[in-house]
Amino acid sequence: MTADPTSSTRPAVGRSRKSKSSSETQDSRVAWAFSAPALLLVGAFIVLPFLLAFVLSFTNQRLISPLPTRFVGIDNYVDALTSASFWRGFVNNVWFVVVVVPVQTAFALWLAILVNRKIPGRTFFRTVFFLPVVTVMAAAAVIWTLLFNANGLVNAIMEMVTFGQFTPDWLNSTTWALPAVMLVGIWQGVGFQMVILLAALQDVPEVLYEAASIDGASRWQQFINVTVPGIRNGLIFVITVTTILAFRLFDQVYIMPRVPGGPLDSTRTMMLELVETGFGAQAIGRGAAIAIIFFLIVLVMTLVQRRFVREEGEVA
Repeated sequence: MTADPTSSTRPAVGRSRKSKSSSETQDSRVAWAFSAPALLLVGAFIVLPFLLAFVLSFTNQRLISPLPTRFVGIDNYVDALTSASFWRGFVNNVWFVVVVVPVQTAFALWLAILVNRKIPGRTFFRTVFFLPVVTVMAAAAVIWTLLFNANGLVNAIMEMVTFGQFTPDWLNSTTWALPAVMLVGIWQGVGFQMVILLAALQDVPEVLYEAASIDGASRWQQFINVTVPGIRNGLIFVITVTTILAFRLFDQVYIMPRVPGGPLDSTRTMMLELVETGFGAQAIGRGAAIAIIFFLIVLVMTLVQRRFVREEGEVA
């Protein structure tokens, strides 16, 4: 009777599988243990407030009121979606995104390319360009309000450049108030995008530029065919994050105009509408409905953006 040559290996294979399964279980437990604090914070400060806002959006809840809370169905959503100030805020938000996102991304890319070169003092310039990101926006908005004053520094420069032909009263003009806010937004956020794109640029192999140069490619051709494809994922991340942050515009439009959202709602945004409804008018239920609508709009726009612009290696 001959022995099965594989029979002696079966116990070893079984032990190996059990050992592997035990190791994976232990790794999974360790991963969950390390993730638990972050998951608890996300649940406590993001998921739970969102669920509460969703529930409150179907009630007449007020911030301070002796009246009992009652269910009102979709009335808050109807009121929000039929409000002229809500749609004015939405249009202003869209304009802000359409202008600021491409301009800020292009400017950040230019700065990243500039400070990526081996030039004297590049660390100093990187620090200077990044400083607005860590500046408290409320304090910066006050300073920019003074700069945009009719007799401020901005108009002094514009008067010198245009020979006195263009000196608008920026923050009191329905035409120029929002562009002034856009300029402040670009100034404040460009440093963050620059750092992300700088990191992406440093990951592009130098050998690709050398090969393109040997093939006779110009600097512009190298930028289009080497740099842009090489930083594709960084660009997508920057555009996505900038779009989300642009929809959260609040500090500038609350502080810089003489009246928040003014003049004549020319700088009103959805976030300002949400805060004034929920806390100014104390209509927490309606404010919660605006928050849910705001969340859905940003979510849809982000998903559409991700659908048409996918990262390299991402499965469709």
